[in-house]
Amino acid sequence: MAEPPSSPVKDKLLKGIFAVAGIMSTLVIYGVLQEKIMRVPYGSNNEYFTYSLFLVFCNRISTSAVSAGVLLASKKVLDPVAPLHKYSVVSISNILTTTCQYEALKYVSFPVQTLAKCAKMIPVMIWGTLIMQKKYHGPDYLLAFLVTVGCSLFILYPAAGDINPYNRGRESTVWGVSLMIGYLGFDGFTSTFQDKLFKGYDMEIHNQIFYTTLCSCFLSFIGLILQGNLVMAIEFVSLHHDCFIDILLLSTVATASQFFISYTIRTFGALTFATIMTTRQLVSIFLSCLWFGHPLSWEQCIGAVIVFGALYSKSFLRKKPKPLPMEDPESGASMPSKGNNI
Repeated sequence: MAEPPSSPVKDKLLKGIFAVAGIMSTLVIYGVLQEKIMRVPYGSNNEYFTYSLFLVFCNRISTSAVSAGVLLASKKVLDPVAPLHKYSVVSISNILTTTCQYEALKYVSFPVQTLAKCAKMIPVMIWGTLIMQKKYHGPDYLLAFLVTVGCSLFILYPAAGDINPYNRGRESTVWGVSLMIGYLGFDGFTSTFQDKLFKGYDMEIHNQIFYTTLCSCFLSFIGLILQGNLVMAIEFVSLHHDCFIDILLLSTVATASQFFISYTIRTFGALTFATIMTTRQLVSIFLSCLWFGHPLSWEQCIGAVIVFGALYSKSFLRKKPKPLPMEDPESGASMPSKGNNI
């Protein structure tokens, strides 16, 4: 007797489990590793890894190699589609974005940073208006306002026992918030300029990723040499092999997450992707609190409820999302999606 074909519902369920498991596992692991590398000491002498630009350099090498492999395997042309200086603009902005992200972890906890990232819609709206001449409506501004209020509560009212290894008190908060503002501003510009490149040129996804990350590799390498940190970073990871493994895993999961994000949007659409990403942020915050012992004040709990409540409302109420570029959560490289991004 012939085996009956699998039902469409079962197939979709299995694909959904695969997508959710892939996104949640890679990005949650990425978040934990990011905090571990920047906030947990290595070795018997309790030495901290402080070379943020070296992490950028390693991550971009991984992403660039994978993108080149995809282009070669698919027999697509490696020639640049846009002028190289336009790729460089994205690269510089992206390097500043990621560097601010890593440096901020020296002064604010990962839960604070993760929730603050939800406010990226504000600079995206600002840059979209300035660069793309986009127009936004009342619900968009209301959502941005609610997320801003929630993030402000989370950042301004930390629990008394939540300290960082580099500094304490108000100065730490000021530096952390300043770096997060820099992250949000540069990140918003990066996404908007990438969107403009996709619309201005007939550009394949991995072509932009390859040339953007290749420029980032070169620029971050030059930056490490000018800072005099390249040799010191290599000596640190040579001395602390567990740090080298952490950095290798960080680059691997950041690159692997691109596959799962692309698969999810192609299979289920951006609405499902937005819901999964919002859930991932929530899980990452709770996991970080449990793993690294971050206490939460009642004001922070209220702020988290406001932010995630607003984001989930956006996901469930929006019926006709407009196509926007899908952003790689780590490298900042954007990919065209079938719907709206978070």
